[in-house]
Amino acid sequence: MKKNIEQEINNLRQQLHQHNHKYYVLNTPSITDFDFDQLMNQLIELETKYPEYNDSNSPSQRVGSDLNKEFEQVKHQYPMLSLGNTYSEEEIQDFYNRVSKQLPDEDFEIVCELKYDGTAIGLSYENGQLIRGVTRGDGVQGDDVTNNVKTIKSIPLRLEGNYPEQFEIRGEIFLPHNGFQKLNAAREEAGETPFANPRNAASGSLKMQNSAQVAKRPLDCFLYYMLGENLPSEYHIKNLDQARTWGFKIPSHLKLCKSIEEVFDFIRHWDSERHNLPFDIDGIVLKVNSLDQQRRLGFTAKSPRWAISYKFKAEQGYTKLESVTFQVGRTGAVTPVANLEPVFLAGTTVKRASLHNSDIISSLDLHLGDMVYIEKGGEIIPKIVGVDESVRQNDAKVVKFIQLCPECETELIRIEGEAAHYCPNSSSCPPQLKGRVEHFISRKAMNIDGLGTETIDLLFQNKMINDVADLYALHPMQLTSLDRMGEKSAQNILDGLEASKQVNFARVLFALGIRYVGETVAKKLASGFKSFDKLMNASQEELIEVDEIGDRIALSVVDYFSNENNRQLVERLKQAGLQFELSQEEQASHSDKLEGMSFVVSGSFSTFSRDELKTVIEKNGGKNLSGVSSKTTYLVAGDKIGPSKLAKAEKLGVKIISEDEFKDLIN
Repeated sequence: MKKNIEQEINNLRQQLHQHNHKYYVLNTPSITDFDFDQLMNQLIELETKYPEYNDSNSPSQRVGSDLNKEFEQVKHQYPMLSLGNTYSEEEIQDFYNRVSKQLPDEDFEIVCELKYDGTAIGLSYENGQLIRGVTRGDGVQGDDVTNNVKTIKSIPLRLEGNYPEQFEIRGEIFLPHNGFQKLNAAREEAGETPFANPRNAASGSLKMQNSAQVAKRPLDCFLYYMLGENLPSEYHIKNLDQARTWGFKIPSHLKLCKSIEEVFDFIRHWDSERHNLPFDIDGIVLKVNSLDQQRRLGFTAKSPRWAISYKFKAEQGYTKLESVTFQVGRTGAVTPVANLEPVFLAGTTVKRASLHNSDIISSLDLHLGDMVYIEKGGEIIPKIVGVDESVRQNDAKVVKFIQLCPECETELIRIEGEAAHYCPNSSSCPPQLKGRVEHFISRKAMNIDGLGTETIDLLFQNKMINDVADLYALHPMQLTSLDRMGEKSAQNILDGLEASKQVNFARVLFALGIRYVGETVAKKLASGFKSFDKLMNASQEELIEVDEIGDRIALSVVDYFSNENNRQLVERLKQAGLQFELSQEEQASHSDKLEGMSFVVSGSFSTFSRDELKTVIEKNGGKNLSGVSSKTTYLVAGDKIGPSKLAKAEKLGVKIISEDEFKDLIN
């Protein structure tokens, strides 16, 4: 009996360790918050009942971490603890009763706020200026993401009015729905995997090393709690009112409640109204309003006693699975889609749900005709979360992932370590061919005026093109023979094709649609190799030498150019007159002064931003490294340099140079 209990405890710990790692480190959670909390509650209950199996490294004894070693870590002046979660009104009543019991003979107020589904941030201000932005991390210390935070337009860099000399304000960075949809559309166009939900997108954006890329993402931020020695008021809600006047984006959806009935009214209202918001929330946060009472209530080891969060259960739909179809994207990835009997869910009628990959289908044990439960949760595309097996027909057929491509009947492959299946027939699979042409002509790639999806369809139907190089061989008479295509429209297309011959090398590379080579990667490769000939003949090891190019991207590039059809396509495009090397003007801004040197940049600088300094290094033939190692030639040290990098450089004998000494190198 005891052996079984010990095994159950160890199994729960192992599961929670894995989920902690996925959530806090990889930012790819595989279960809902509710399911995670249920597992944690089971573990805590067993550990309490059987203390002989206590373990100081149990998940119940620590908070997970999202630390990223590529960022400098900063210790929080005030611990950034997470809130306890509840899922029922009974638990909210218990919280209210506990507060009342700990504050005998005292009145207290509760501030109810929306719980934003994003990523937590702490912003420090001195003399009215933003000096630092730090993630939650492990609650004790977090990643310094100041440069990325500064790109978010709703976060003030300078304050106005009568503010304290020094304070911290905390909040949530998130992606509104419309921005999330645009971001995913752009990722799909670039052949990149779309984000699962706005929360993952916000978290991933904040951890990007290139703040210029962060600036392109429509991040937003609500601020909801102040800390400091000289705050304007002893009441939480009044501090927020003051902060709003200094320039902070303070949420308007909050309420000061004087009774538990008012708290429940607020919760019930937003449980239904949340679907009408332009951003995601996943619950309600309750905070005692008086800061004096907060101090006296204090903290547990993991969370404040004066605050708690109520988590909404994801709204579910119940409907019939009519069929499963399989779609092929331009990269060859095959996505299964569940076709459902229409059901109204969270404000829209749902007819389809993504099944993602074969592993999801297997885990659900799906059968055709099953009655299924679907959720939107934080995701834009609905997903099936469960099956009602009690009403399954005896003769229902098991849903199986296909073995052959639904478009060209080529046998599918699955790359080791990846969840998706792919059609390897990139040279003649129709949706891959058409998808690559649509990507090639898109605005961020070749931006060819006059050509659109409908025209590409007509060109394929009439067998006028088979790949992107065929576009440059089109004649006016061919185009005017198409339905609804006049001479002027035909000429616009030809003029657009001619103008595209001036598009720079990096965008031509991006336009080819090589898997994992988005806009930023294309620029890195173009800058690193300067011509297509050098890039096509580069080895995987040479590709990895380029800043921010890892094994996955390098292998993809090598695979692409090892295909003779792709090399011939590049040659045909070169003959058509496209740009296949850096222009003289671009090359003039490059040199080999730093050839063979590797740099780590740390701290803040007066002449350059860190990103600008890295760009200068690349343009002069140097290589940027994320961390100090024996391969580092120089550590470029600015103000407030990370102490760990400095110590490691000194230990390894890496030369440490200042900003002025770096300028001497390139001058």
